[in-house]
Amino acid sequence: MDKKQKIKCNSIIHTASIAAAGAASGMAQIPGSDNAILTPIQLTMTISLGKVFDMELSESSAKAAIGSLAAATVGRTISQVLVGWIPAMGNAINATTAAALTESMGWLLVHEFDKERRNGIL
Repeated sequence: MDKKQKIKCNSIIHTASIAAAGAASGMAQIPGSDNAILTPIQLTMTISLGKVFDMELSESSAKAAIGSLAAATVGRTISQVLVGWIPAMGNAINATTAAALTESMGWLLVHEFDKERRNGIL
């Protein structure tokens, strides 16, 4: 991955992570309620990251890429159930967890896309 690609990926991932934190911060008291908002944010991030590596991802292929990282959703849901019901603290923890998992997911996808591009798979 060259410097220009890394800068683009950084921007895409950080923007998605901030959006995920904003969406999750207001929905901590109802576990899983933010999935309807987080999923499109993460899909858009995945498709945008694919474009950085000249990969045309359909929504279904982006969902498959995200699905391979689904364990992250389980961890976020557990944190919501344990502390999400606590006003303010639950919101802050939910926002932080959503942002961290979106950030991690983004960089995992970047490394996978870069590896596939270098190996000529896609």
